[in-house]
Amino acid sequence: MPKPAAPTSWEEVADWYGKHLDEAGTLLASVVYPGVMKLLAPKTKGAYLDIACGEGAFMRLLATKTTSHVSGFDASPALIAKAKKLAPKHTAYAIADARAFSKLYPLNSFDGATCLLAIQNIDEPEKAFQEASKALRPEGTFVVVLNHPAFRIPGASSWGYEGNAKMYRRVDKYLSTLEIPIQAHPGSNPSVKTVSYHRPLSFYVNALAAADLAVTGLEEWVSNRVSKPGARSAAENVSRKEIPMFLAIKATKL
Repeated sequence: MPKPAAPTSWEEVADWYGKHLDEAGTLLASVVYPGVMKLLAPKTKGAYLDIACGEGAFMRLLATKTTSHVSGFDASPALIAKAKKLAPKHTAYAIADARAFSKLYPLNSFDGATCLLAIQNIDEPEKAFQEASKALRPEGTFVVVLNHPAFRIPGASSWGYEGNAKMYRRVDKYLSTLEIPIQAHPGSNPSVKTVSYHRPLSFYVNALAAADLAVTGLEEWVSNRVSKPGARSAAENVSRKEIPMFLAIKATKL
């Protein structure tokens, strides 16, 4: 019998996730990837690593910016199988655990590394940071993007309205470390869930520092969506521009 997927794995929702990334105008394609490219500033002849790469969408984009080598890995065999089918020539994929992957690559071999919207699904992210540090060259760049931990806490944050003129973000918990089961996509089998972890921003900064990764940049990205005309659309559009969806951390290996 096949080994059951880990609770944080996207193995059981790999087909849905791949189809979602193929849709036009996703937030990943329109907000996250352009922002990451700016922070990463890939070199034409640089070598790069995508941690928890999924089906390789960002790697394929990155491969158009460098003529050297782009590597990636994920814990989901189904996502890696799809990545390999779509892979450009100078990309390489592996199945690996983000908490113990450095043995796959030579030490100090990458100019940059990314971990995009995946660190929140890793139960020991400090180990992933330590592994990333081993793989990066001195002064290499590490870009981590996650759902903003101050505003987007599953089960502990929500939108609210004051009449039709004002919309606000309610946050019930922030400093606590939380483990939250998530139904990966609405309308699916409700028994198919992944696990997301919430940690405060200080956790990530301190864990990066402990791995000899110094924070050298911090950006907060908002959604580019616009509400359909309606009584609350003006309030929604204002709040959407003020309350960020994503937090991007740029770190440099010491």
